[in-house]
Amino acid sequence: MIRLSPVIVLAAFAGLCAAPVLHAQSLDAQRPAVRDALAAAEAGRFDAAASSSLVRHPLYGWIEFAALRRDPDAVSNTQAQAFLTRYEGQAVASQFRNLWLASLARRQDWTTFLAAWKPTDSIALQCAQLQARQASGRTDAAWTEQAQAIWRKGAKSLPDGCDPVFNVLASQGALAPALRWERIEAAAAERQTGVMRSAARGLPADEAALANDYAAFIDAIHPRAMNWPRTERSRRMAARGLAKLAQNDPDTAERLLPQYADALGMGEAERGQVLYQIALWTVASYGPDSARRLGNVPESAYDERLHEWRVREALSRGDWPAALAALKKMPPTQRNDSRWRYFEARMSEKTGDRAGAQRLFRETASSPTFHGFLAADRLEQPYALCAWIPNDPSTAKQAIARDPAIVRAMELWQLERPGWATAEWNDALSRFDDTQRRIAVEVAQDNGWFDRAVFSLGKQPDEQRLYQLRFPLHHGDTIRREAAKQNIDPAWVAAEIRAESIFNPKARSGANAMGLMQVLPSTGAGVAQRQGIPYAGAASLYDADTNIAIGTAYLREMEDKYSVPYVAIAAYNAGPAPTARWQSQRPGFDPDIWIETISYKETREYVARVLAFSVIYDWRLNGTALPVSDRLMGRVQAKRKAFTCPTAQMPKS
Repeated sequence: MIRLSPVIVLAAFAGLCAAPVLHAQSLDAQRPAVRDALAAAEAGRFDAAASSSLVRHPLYGWIEFAALRRDPDAVSNTQAQAFLTRYEGQAVASQFRNLWLASLARRQDWTTFLAAWKPTDSIALQCAQLQARQASGRTDAAWTEQAQAIWRKGAKSLPDGCDPVFNVLASQGALAPALRWERIEAAAAERQTGVMRSAARGLPADEAALANDYAAFIDAIHPRAMNWPRTERSRRMAARGLAKLAQNDPDTAERLLPQYADALGMGEAERGQVLYQIALWTVASYGPDSARRLGNVPESAYDERLHEWRVREALSRGDWPAALAALKKMPPTQRNDSRWRYFEARMSEKTGDRAGAQRLFRETASSPTFHGFLAADRLEQPYALCAWIPNDPSTAKQAIARDPAIVRAMELWQLERPGWATAEWNDALSRFDDTQRRIAVEVAQDNGWFDRAVFSLGKQPDEQRLYQLRFPLHHGDTIRREAAKQNIDPAWVAAEIRAESIFNPKARSGANAMGLMQVLPSTGAGVAQRQGIPYAGAASLYDADTNIAIGTAYLREMEDKYSVPYVAIAAYNAGPAPTARWQSQRPGFDPDIWIETISYKETREYVARVLAFSVIYDWRLNGTALPVSDRLMGRVQAKRKAFTCPTAQMPKS
């Protein structure tokens, strides 16, 4: 391995200190060389002398980091400290420090570890720091308190490096049975039975046996539980085991619940926990016992999730009075959400209360959401949209664009290093106020990094009205061209891209969906062959023009197959088998009710999101919009809608 010599490192430091800020053109020109240097460093071929022309580049620290992280155990203390000193306060120093600390912990070089220590969110490193202090004889009351705090985080398995710390705690008598039971209870709530058994090892024999039996019950229901002590803890453990069973087998859980409830004296809280899961996992598939099981759940056990499912279950049966009654049982905050206020209006309408429905539609229509747009359609009024377009001075944007961390973040993004870019971005935003953060999002979009608006805006309510930032429009000519070829609304295509990738052409999902419209390689190959689109394998999907051409053609195929866009959107997200099931279960349903009764939360929200995004992109493209009620049915020649900003929502000056 080629190592950075201290002399070269210090020379680089001197060059960095004297270096002026490079202009954007210089950065553009040097980008290929930086890319090559990073690749060489990661391959173990980094040559500091050969890269001397990059010493003043903002990313030189990351080039060094790429070389050092290959084998942190081989980095000398002098090299490490020089690097940390050189880049003190930068994201790259934080990244390296964590690697270096982990290396020192492996080598048990506790003196150097403590000298290099800075607080971190890493539990493994927190435990290593406690080990270092213990090795230095510093196991005082503060040490014990911090070690116990980590123990209490143990609902899930903790790093192996924490075991020595816990062993010391135990030897000090600082892991009393009460503290062990605290962790066992937390682990039981997360169904982490391995953690339960581990925490039980230091208990007295009879308590350890009971804790292990609790864990065994959560793993697989057994009749021994009916002989457990009739304590609150036993009742909680039994409820957790039965609730877990209910997720896979609600019928058996319902049959067994009375036996364990009687044997252990379960109250409403424990029974409600089990009945909740029995009802939830029945209604999630709209099983025939859904209504009865929902009715068995005590109101005290209802949360927002189950309130929603009680409404959907009634909607799925076309029982409008029951749906209205379920809506009225929601807590006020949930009931006033635009979605449920809209459906309360719809149910009022279907049960004959036209005046009440009109009032609720008017309240809902002020919301720039899918259900707010639907309500406006029912009232035949314009859409409410109060865009905020800040008029920041150009000097403010220039200042943010020159911020060193932002410069590094943008360069790393251009070099397709999203993890490192995000580290620099987060470092910059930790120092920015709200205005600077908003302007930074603009800078990111100027550099083609569009998802920063989604992940970095929304802390202040007014930021929701930054539609031009939150709904970027890139590759507009390609979108219009391919949409015209397929006779697809371009606003729909833009909305799909926003929902799928936030305009990141290199996006890749865990399921291997790729590119702007998140196309699977198998789908891409099939569509390209059927449509005569040039295709050179999966890598083609990272090309924006190719991806949009294939994704738009696939939307056309989905609409041809399912006749209406709202079902096509569901199929685009969930695939043909679930979509066919939903169609067969609820044929002839009104589109808004069919969408709301989709079983999959992801798809249900996806369809509503894409349709709402389509309206906003229509506004961005044309200033007016096809009504969403017509859009979801594919009626593209309908009379278009204007937008208005209600006085109550006027942007602040």
